[in-house]
Amino acid sequence: MEPTTVGRKGSLKNPEVYENVPGQIIPAIVREFDDFDNEAEKFLAGDTPENEYIGFRLKQGVYGQRQPDVQMIRIKLPFGGVTPDQMDNFADVIERYAPLNKGHITTRQNIQIHHVPLRDAAALIRDLSETGLSSREGCGNTVRNVTGDPWAGILEGEVFDPTPYVGAYVRYFVRHPTTQLMPRKIKTAFDGTPAEDRSITGIHDIAFISKVREDGTKGFEVVVGGGTSIMPRIAPTLYDFVEADNGDYLKVAEAVFRIFDAQDWLRVNRARARIKVFVDKFGIDELRTQVEEQLKGDWVAERDFSVAPRRFDFDEEAVAPAVPSSFGTPADDEDRAAFDRFRESNVVAQRQTGFSAVEVKVYRGDLTPEQFRGLGQIMRDFSGGNARMTVGQNIVFRWVRDESIYDLWNRLKELELGEAGAQEITDNVSCPGTDSCKLGITSSMGLNAAINRKLLEMQITDPLSRRIHIKNSGCPNGCSQHHIADMGFYGASIKVGEHTIPAYVAHIGGVYEGGKVGYGQRLKVRLPAKRVPDAVERWIRMYEAERTDDTETFKAYAERVGTIRFETEVKGDLAMPVEFGLDTMNMFMDWDRNQPYVVARGEGECAV
Repeated sequence: MEPTTVGRKGSLKNPEVYENVPGQIIPAIVREFDDFDNEAEKFLAGDTPENEYIGFRLKQGVYGQRQPDVQMIRIKLPFGGVTPDQMDNFADVIERYAPLNKGHITTRQNIQIHHVPLRDAAALIRDLSETGLSSREGCGNTVRNVTGDPWAGILEGEVFDPTPYVGAYVRYFVRHPTTQLMPRKIKTAFDGTPAEDRSITGIHDIAFISKVREDGTKGFEVVVGGGTSIMPRIAPTLYDFVEADNGDYLKVAEAVFRIFDAQDWLRVNRARARIKVFVDKFGIDELRTQVEEQLKGDWVAERDFSVAPRRFDFDEEAVAPAVPSSFGTPADDEDRAAFDRFRESNVVAQRQTGFSAVEVKVYRGDLTPEQFRGLGQIMRDFSGGNARMTVGQNIVFRWVRDESIYDLWNRLKELELGEAGAQEITDNVSCPGTDSCKLGITSSMGLNAAINRKLLEMQITDPLSRRIHIKNSGCPNGCSQHHIADMGFYGASIKVGEHTIPAYVAHIGGVYEGGKVGYGQRLKVRLPAKRVPDAVERWIRMYEAERTDDTETFKAYAERVGTIRFETEVKGDLAMPVEFGLDTMNMFMDWDRNQPYVVARGEGECAV
């Protein structure tokens, strides 16, 4: 008997036709919710060992927090796609189950909900399934959420929109027997515009970049072995071209995962268990040789790699808004100037005449239930129900009529989401850090707020300075992708006698725009957490004063002057040791904390 599903279901051998609705790519199986309820009760009753139970709940997207007895739920949004009804559903479950009364957009286009009691976790994911949302394999050693360009299909320069193939990839690998307990997780990205690479394909375990042969055949360049964390690598090319429509890209991906899954030596050390370690040790040519051998195996005949029935095909233009019968315009010069600034930084014209995409700047990626509902209604009213989360923790409304942008902006302001500066210097990115993560060392969210306050005080108007990107992580693992920022920080500590100061290590000169991705250089100084905003200000002013002309970007400046210049600027006072005492007590407390700092790092669960 087939398990009951919410929506349509496919299998490895006989995939069925799926319902193509944004955000409803992963079929939800009702039986899994019942299983989760049963296993949770057995664990709470002491009948199941914790190490056995952790692996079970991780595959359901339920992750342990540093706080006891509460969980983080990670809901996957393939390529970031979401519907208005799903935005309403997020609001409902947050109000019902989340003590913090907020949801968080991640740098992998997921939505995370924190501090959920274990007994409520199954109810939460069951409630989310009513609108096709799924947390399946949001955690664990699985194929995690598949990210994609939020502007796919609507901007100039695209080779072809990979969105339909993202859907097929997600549907093929979810619940796949090969990808349930690999040495570590797999992060995947698809991008259709290599000249821009807005999906940042180079930092992924595996990524697919759109290409077309002269005869019109669609395919992908396949890159494997990228990643950040303690061993940052840019993914090299495994294949220059693999066909898309015949399923070869799925076949090659599974061959890679089968090889990865067989590397028991990688399972010994979870910190170095990513596929990039295999590529780094043996080389991309050896991986290609092993893939070719894998493709000769009997397993190939046992699979159905059909792409057509699994594709995600949804005609957004068909449901795009009509030209409005009336629309607002700025009321006065001040209103006009503010709107022009928003339009300059947050709006981009689509290649489809008369439409634009509007990016909503979301502070620290956090949204309240009221904001979720308000954004959902804006989607209905202005974008034909189309929106995508971004890897920068923002939201992009697609298919907005040019005439409606002013009215949309005013609606955003009512939700306190109408701020200009999307992807600019005040749109800094942060992971949750010690607010919830077991691996966190520092309060990266607190630092985010402190840096943001400093930047607003500075009132930066210089166009090149506004283009500086700042990202900060609560530990070296780099969930905020601090390695590729102009200024990136990761959490550390400084020992002062019997006491400890929360601190950060800086990376300077990373890049992830214009089709280029590169890691910044790590500075040989540790900055006390409370001094990082001052260091940011000092480095910005140093750059503005010393750049060669009005075309030298921050990255170009950093490459020219080198890391020693940045270290020298802060070594004299900001990086100097702090003696413990009443006058310096503040330095021994982290941002947004009122207790003396201690390093309290737990065991992560990704490789359990």
